[in-house]
Amino acid sequence: MNTSSGVQGITESDIAEYLANTPGFFERQAELLSTIQLTSPHGNRAVSLQERQMEMLRERIKGLERKIMDMVRSGQENVAIADRLHRWTHSILLTQAPADLPGVVLEELKMEFMIPQAGMRLWDIDPAFIGRTFTRPVSEDARSFATSLPVPYCGLNSGFEAVRWLDDPSEVRSLAMIPLRHGEQSPAFGLIILASPEATRFAPGLGLEFLQRIGELSSAALTRLHPVL
Repeated sequence: MNTSSGVQGITESDIAEYLANTPGFFERQAELLSTIQLTSPHGNRAVSLQERQMEMLRERIKGLERKIMDMVRSGQENVAIADRLHRWTHSILLTQAPADLPGVVLEELKMEFMIPQAGMRLWDIDPAFIGRTFTRPVSEDARSFATSLPVPYCGLNSGFEAVRWLDDPSEVRSLAMIPLRHGEQSPAFGLIILASPEATRFAPGLGLEFLQRIGELSSAALTRLHPVL
């Protein structure tokens, strides 16, 4: 027998619609509330309608509590990230010598965000800085690659040239590459690479907005190394 249909073609949907549109039904038939028995979701025992409603309410409350805790944890994490970003930016602003900026950018990033390895290359900058580590030769392919990045790259190490800029390339499993540019449509004048031996540290799409902010702030600071026009 089909449980969704009953006498004279009345369906469960018809009954549900009637009860939903007739709020006074259970007021007039109050004795039904004490006689209706349902199966508890926590066992095979029978419970009253009121008990079942209370169980449903408790489950909803638990679900809301979990959501609130997730929101609290997320908020705390965001505050911690904002604090680290603030300290990193503060260190950059306090750096007086332009030649020291690339090192400060990288070392403070590594310290604040616990990044195992980081590197940087800059090109088209003031000749006075030639000979520094951050001005070592970069191939045209690597420059073109940096310019082609509309957003930072985040993912597995696929043998990128930039990995060779690091102290221990063999330990790199995942990385982020952040292009440095003056504006969205400008060609890149440099590239920052952040690397980890963990394959999931820089997963594709992870924290791209944050990495973009790092790129924007770094680009603004490093303009001090460009030729004075």
